[in-house]
Amino acid sequence: MAIEATFTATDGEFPLAAVFAEFPTAEIELDRVVPTDEFIIPYFWVRDVEIENISMEKVTHPDIQDIRVVDNVNGEVFIRIHWDLAHESVLTAIIETNVNLISALGKENQWSFEFRADSQQDLADFQSYCRDHNIPLELTELHALSPLESGQEYDLTEAQREAMTVAYTLGYYDSPREATRQDVADELGISPQAVGSRLRRGTRRLISRTLMRLK
Repeated sequence: MAIEATFTATDGEFPLAAVFAEFPTAEIELDRVVPTDEFIIPYFWVRDVEIENISMEKVTHPDIQDIRVVDNVNGEVFIRIHWDLAHESVLTAIIETNVNLISALGKENQWSFEFRADSQQDLADFQSYCRDHNIPLELTELHALSPLESGQEYDLTEAQREAMTVAYTLGYYDSPREATRQDVADELGISPQAVGSRLRRGTRRLISRTLMRLK
């Protein structure tokens, strides 16, 4: 039976802790890509930072071979990263076991990882790998894979789900609109640019998980 699990990590040894050393208010979202032996999660997004002339030059960590800014989209920064997988981390655990990363969100003091596994044994193997290699992850949620028709999952991140729910509640999707992007931003306590990005990427995921699956 396929299952989904959420893990949290508060240990600062995760390589991208180096980003928070330079940008402590930032929020990071890993851009999900199917892992291979050479490349795993080569991109991530950074939000809630001053983007003018932002640079990754001072971001250094033994597990990072190269890191650079690729683009700035609606107030969020798109980053390319090349990992050094010689050191054990949650990244090597993903490669060495049969789990798939759904989403990963990080702030300075905590990371949240969502995984999907084909069976309980696959998830147990992932947990064993992390435990045997002293990778600090705590299981916080576990449930069976929700059917597509239930409307409960669709691979949205928590930030995207929250933004879309608030926007819907305030009437952002009504015609005519009862709320603006600024209204949603004020409710969430983030910038209008961040709201736009979360709504756009959340909508894209909903379409890919619903309409595109029906083709």
